[in-house]
Amino acid sequence: MIASMTGFARHERTGPYGTLVCEIRSVNHRFLDATLRLPDSCRALEPVLRQALAAKLNRGKVDCTLQQRAAPTGVAGLDIDQEMLKRLLERLAELKQALAQPPAQIDLIELLRWPGVLRESDAAGDELQQSAQALFAQTLTELASARAREGERLSALIEQRLSALSQMIDATRVRLPEAQARIRQRFAERLQELRVQVDPERIEQEIALLLQRFDVAEELDRLSGHIVEARRALAGSEPAGRRLDFLMQEFNREANTLSSKSQDQETTRTAVDMKVLIEQMREQVQNIE
Repeated sequence: MIASMTGFARHERTGPYGTLVCEIRSVNHRFLDATLRLPDSCRALEPVLRQALAAKLNRGKVDCTLQQRAAPTGVAGLDIDQEMLKRLLERLAELKQALAQPPAQIDLIELLRWPGVLRESDAAGDELQQSAQALFAQTLTELASARAREGERLSALIEQRLSALSQMIDATRVRLPEAQARIRQRFAERLQELRVQVDPERIEQEIALLLQRFDVAEELDRLSGHIVEARRALAGSEPAGRRLDFLMQEFNREANTLSSKSQDQETTRTAVDMKVLIEQMREQVQNIE
């Protein structure tokens, strides 16, 4: 199945932890290069999310952003770490004793601000982790679907150009006898201009060598073979981007050889048109996973 490397997906989910927003976008890249931006509350999930990403995508530069917006006041469950609070109060008492100062009023707000004293309840934390994973999976599935839809469009565009290329090959193959006849005619006319007597057998040998040097049937056969391979890659179930990219290089190589060997103006013009089609396909293939 052909999939594009370009796509975007976004989903939100709300709970006692607040609102989670997940955005994933991807563009072309030679390999799978993923960047994850996670809130501190979900930092521990990064290895799991990267594994899920690698299982779903094969290539592309992927930018994943997971944001957590705070819940409305009173919605999130908050716990006080009694052990942390106890140790903090003991340290304050020791400090006062060391400084030999009279007891001072303790600011409760400042105590709650101390790192680790006030935290979300374990239940809310567990739900946050589960929701973050589910939201990421949902967004990743939507991204993969978007890439697949774009891949179908790219596949159709490439198929159109393969069909046009196939028609050009067939037309050029039909013209081969005519092109060879013209080579013979030009050779004979040149001999007449020179007004020399040459052994007819030697003439046939030279014409045969000339026709062999300018024969493009092999290049046409290879182009047809590449079309078959390209269609097979498009219809396959495995990622085909790199295989198609290699085939585009081979297409271009054969079209260049066809152009350089051609002694027929129409065939040369067709070879140029082929290279235009091949370049258009190459640009599309750069987007394929």
